[in-house]
Amino acid sequence: MKKIMILAGVFAVSMAQAQQRMTPELLWKLGRVSAETVTPDGKSVIYGVTNINMEENSGERNLYSIPVNGGQPTQLTSTKGGESVVHIDKAGTIVYLHKGQLWQLTGGKGDPKQLTNLEGGLSNVRFSPDGKYLMFSREVEVKKMHSTDIYPKLQKSNAYVYDDLNYRHWDTWEDGKFQHVFFATYNDGKIGTPTDIMKGEPFDAPQKPFGGSEDMIWSPDSKAILYVSKKKFGKEYAVSTNTDIYRYDIASGKTSNLTEGNLGYDTHPVFSEDGTKLAWLAMDEDGNEADQNELIISDVKSGKKYNLTKDWDETINSFTWSKDGSKIWFVAPTKGTIQLYEIALPKNLDKFSAKNIRQVTKGQFDVNGIVGQSGNNLVVSRTDMNHAPELYRLDTKSGKLTQLTSVNNEVYSKLSLSKVEPRVTKASDGKDLFSWVVYPPDFDPNKKYPTLLYCQGGPQSALTQFYSYRWNLQLIAAQGYIVVAPNRRGMPGHGEEWNRQISGDWGGQPIRDYLAAIDDVAKEAYVDKDRLGAVGASYGGYSVFMLAGLHEGRFKTFIAHDGLFDMRSWYGTTEEMFFANNELKGPYWDTKSPQSYKEFNPSEYASKWNTPILIVQGGQDFRVGIEQGLQAFQLAQLKGIKSRLLYLPDENHWVLQPQNAIVWQSEFFKWLDETLKPSNN
Repeated sequence: MKKIMILAGVFAVSMAQAQQRMTPELLWKLGRVSAETVTPDGKSVIYGVTNINMEENSGERNLYSIPVNGGQPTQLTSTKGGESVVHIDKAGTIVYLHKGQLWQLTGGKGDPKQLTNLEGGLSNVRFSPDGKYLMFSREVEVKKMHSTDIYPKLQKSNAYVYDDLNYRHWDTWEDGKFQHVFFATYNDGKIGTPTDIMKGEPFDAPQKPFGGSEDMIWSPDSKAILYVSKKKFGKEYAVSTNTDIYRYDIASGKTSNLTEGNLGYDTHPVFSEDGTKLAWLAMDEDGNEADQNELIISDVKSGKKYNLTKDWDETINSFTWSKDGSKIWFVAPTKGTIQLYEIALPKNLDKFSAKNIRQVTKGQFDVNGIVGQSGNNLVVSRTDMNHAPELYRLDTKSGKLTQLTSVNNEVYSKLSLSKVEPRVTKASDGKDLFSWVVYPPDFDPNKKYPTLLYCQGGPQSALTQFYSYRWNLQLIAAQGYIVVAPNRRGMPGHGEEWNRQISGDWGGQPIRDYLAAIDDVAKEAYVDKDRLGAVGASYGGYSVFMLAGLHEGRFKTFIAHDGLFDMRSWYGTTEEMFFANNELKGPYWDTKSPQSYKEFNPSEYASKWNTPILIVQGGQDFRVGIEQGLQAFQLAQLKGIKSRLLYLPDENHWVLQPQNAIVWQSEFFKWLDETLKPSNN
């Protein structure tokens, strides 16, 4: 009897552990896995794990190694700060970047040795294939814009002087400094005099605000550098997406434009292993950041170019060459997920067709990126709405995925996870509308649940099996909510026409898609129709503001983060004008685009606002300026509507600081508790 009671007690403890639910604090304790590279011998993969120290309000990233065939991980670095791999040789010696300087682990073991101590530090470092040169990027002051530079005697002044756009970008005011590509001779940590290959031009490489080392590569023979840049300044820069790939010849110092004539983005150049072919991603249309991303190959010897995906009706996220150059693997959104595809390249590229493209993976998950190749396998990053990213080994023939890293397995083994189901609704125009529906853990269809409509930003961002540390649908569902996440118009993965339909129609069919999705799910007996809410950020915040004036009593609460409230003032303060021009179809003084500033303008529906709303606004958000959130809050307050403003003065369009993120999530759920009052019935 005593033995039975002990067993029952153990069972009860294990059941209690299994019934834990995700919380904001637990979410921020997860290790954040990000891949680095597969070792040259193909036997191991190097990756980083970032752990958040909430007390210090910062994260620390260390490097690890794990066999591609499976096994126990080995920690490679433990110094405080973040490390990223620059180079691994055949002997396994790792050179990595730490606090702007190069360090070395001989044979991948032992104590690290500092190689460089260059003033100002290094970033986006790449060794030349022959090992004789080092390429890196750093800021160069090209134009004088700050008062202390213009007026040297007034060193206590703090003013900027602008004669042109772009005077600010993302979260930074223009200061006259530009990211440039440099190269220098390199010998065992000794760096020669760096050469600025952009020669003082007022252009950036890598691209701001998010470009990195993928924007700058060596040619396989070490004789040239290829880099991505938008060589425009001022208003021309603000209204254009026309980046090009430039080739700088080391010997002559001459630069040539490899993609001249293509007016949209040209990015991510990658040579085949043998150096005979160059591949990159390209968009045709200038000013359209969400144009179809197509895969282009150029024969290096002849210069002939081939568009491999011109007859393939989707857009590519990223790609990699096979080691033998016979294949290219890429990842792309499709039907609410991101999957991996394979392109088999014929010896004669003139005979290539879309039939050469094969989908390798299928399932309710995202393949977020390709780390590298190991024999017939790839190492990839994978996630789903219940699991943060981990690394997997992928058999490219069968599509089978085998988990390699298990950084967060222990946490998830104790969690009660959400059921996530696909759902197809008929939109108002009769087309199929795909949604993900995320249910609370231990969902009981005999109960009634408050339900949230999740409105995705972008507006052309794919809504897939993503895992966010802020807009985390697993976390929201774990608090007792059903979440409906529609793939409304504008989202990749449902064909280019579907993707394009949102531009110029922000407040039209996409909003009707949202209403169709929530109305359809609300027919279910387990949905409490008296406790519906809508939440979202960026274009999702705009959607919430639009719904606040159009919902006709459907919703009992709203949460809008960095949403666009008034399209005229937004057009007058945002920074990437190519985006505004493409999406709104022109400025507010242009009579050709009245819908964007009248019918599709949330502020025009101010008289109909009558529903509680939480408004979140970042103080350093220059994409959607602070006036947007303040106008919406002021409207709600003056109309006597229950409302709250969460102002984050140090955050941009996102929430990046850990303690701020906990405040954000705490206020998010506090507001829902106040306005929807979830119960356990």
